[in-house]
Amino acid sequence: MEKEWKQTLYTYVNQYNQLQIDYRSQQGEQVVTDPGYLMAKAERSFRLSQWYEARGARPLRSETRAKLLRTIQDAPDQAVVDVQLHVQLIYEKGGVTHAEETIQRERLTLIRDGDDWVIVSVEHLTPEKHPSAAGIDVLAEPQQSGYPSYGSSPQPYLNPYILGGGINRKSVRYRREEAAAYADRWWNSYNPEFAVFDVDCTNYISQCLFAGGAPINYTGRRETGWWYKGYVGGKEWWSYSWAVSNALSAFLAASTWGTRGELVERPEQLMLGDVIFYDWDGDGSFQHSTIVTAFDAGGQPLVNAHTVSSRHRYWDYRDSYAWTENTAYRFLHIPDYF
Repeated sequence: MEKEWKQTLYTYVNQYNQLQIDYRSQQGEQVVTDPGYLMAKAERSFRLSQWYEARGARPLRSETRAKLLRTIQDAPDQAVVDVQLHVQLIYEKGGVTHAEETIQRERLTLIRDGDDWVIVSVEHLTPEKHPSAAGIDVLAEPQQSGYPSYGSSPQPYLNPYILGGGINRKSVRYRREEAAAYADRWWNSYNPEFAVFDVDCTNYISQCLFAGGAPINYTGRRETGWWYKGYVGGKEWWSYSWAVSNALSAFLAASTWGTRGELVERPEQLMLGDVIFYDWDGDGSFQHSTIVTAFDAGGQPLVNAHTVSSRHRYWDYRDSYAWTENTAYRFLHIPDYF
């Protein structure tokens, strides 16, 4: 009897799951023939074996839940499908059991090979390596059309509870636990009050900071301040720093009042609600953002993120296909008071 392509998909998911805890496992037949994928998988698997050893961590078990998102093509000899892979990985470190979760979306192209089906292409639909968010070019000249003219100096409005009865700045505590709680609440979904970006990592981090009490710095100019107003009259009303990793990193590092970040040298210096930025190629441009939501048994940060939705993931992202030997990090501590 000829196999249906869904059986091959089932085998692929089982192999994907087993690979999370045993990089040597091929689990019998190889159903993927995509050379690029196979080379990347081999490199990643070897890296993970060294990564766990260096961390003093030991993977215990993995559970991968697959969801067929849509079938793009279902012909007699070829099928193209989008799948979502939700992985919960349990590992032990220092006698403490930890759990992390990630959600990856992939597009698989399958073809009939005799009586069987094989996967000839695996495409990551939520890559963690990307040039910018939602197609925004942060180096382009700002488009002033449709935006109020406030001049070049910031005219901030702070979170309503900070304003009180006047317009003067008022020191307020950064509520780290609430920022982390918001990150856990929305790690695998989207707050419907905000726009959703194809590359959503920094939009998500900005929401977490705001949930912790970080004050808005509203300028009405996309290239300055840190602000969000949503869609108004069909136009996008938010600053680049709200939605683009490199822009938020630069804003936090340069800001001297209100929402700001203090550069620290080591990840263990970070606290709940602090942020990490990732420059995958080491070229000075940060392409990914995460927020610290927990710590492992060794005091190392665990982070949440969007795009590839992640919860309590180890901070260095060496398990990511985006990671390279040139990857550089920026660790920013959000001060206790704004």
